[in-house]
Amino acid sequence: MPRTRPARWVAAVPMAALALATIYPLVFTANVAMKTRREYVLDRFSPAGSPRWDNLAEAWAGAGMAGYFVNSFIVVACAVALLLLLGSMAGFALARLRFRGSSMIFLGCLAGLFVPFQVIMVPLTRVMADSGLIDTYPGLILAYVAQFLPFTVFLMTSHYRTIPAEIVDAARIDGNTVYGVYLRIMLPLGAPALLSVGILDALFCWNDVLIALLMMPSPENRTLMIGVNALRGQYSGDIPVFASGVLIAAVPVLMIYLFLQRQITDGITAGSTKG
Repeated sequence: MPRTRPARWVAAVPMAALALATIYPLVFTANVAMKTRREYVLDRFSPAGSPRWDNLAEAWAGAGMAGYFVNSFIVVACAVALLLLLGSMAGFALARLRFRGSSMIFLGCLAGLFVPFQVIMVPLTRVMADSGLIDTYPGLILAYVAQFLPFTVFLMTSHYRTIPAEIVDAARIDGNTVYGVYLRIMLPLGAPALLSVGILDALFCWNDVLIALLMMPSPENRTLMIGVNALRGQYSGDIPVFASGVLIAAVPVLMIYLFLQRQITDGITAGSTKG
């Protein structure tokens, strides 16, 4: 037992330093958001004298963060719902249905994971523009689905392959059709994976900047992350208001990480083991 204590300290000290480096920017941003402009200019690192909630109100209402928040919520909710529907159906088909070309389709999904968005952003934007989908919710939702569907299909396929084939065979013998097996058997058994993948997809879509900037160029259609980026120029002389906008954008993500840590970890490690 005494020999293991030094080893624990060797691991604990770097982890503590990493945790401090991760938490400090959030604490610094929250502290700046509570200051007046004068307090920030005099000493940006000192604790705020008295909380200034007016900065949050100015960022939320005056800078239009409320509208950006609604835009992000609508787009992310619809994109994640469509990703989970298509990803779970494709994962079930690739994992448990025997048809010609299934292996090639799965390899195509794997190949899609290695294609950066910068490679396809010009043709994708051109297709969306020719289809009249630029500056519309459906355009951004479809762009997110196209970008993150290979990841969703891969994780759902990996999860469904861990479910014994005998369960599917027994359901077919009981008279269930393919759709019945999916709805009554595979979908309930895949609920934990769907939750984990849905959380990861929501984080990817919520934190995205590039795709949203290409699909939603109009100021009134901005998502929250684009709105925060615009605040940097609009409130360049009022850093506490800008910090308040950053804090508003970070709160939903922090809540997800705080309350759904286990599901996020399960989603990241899904497919790494079998059986």
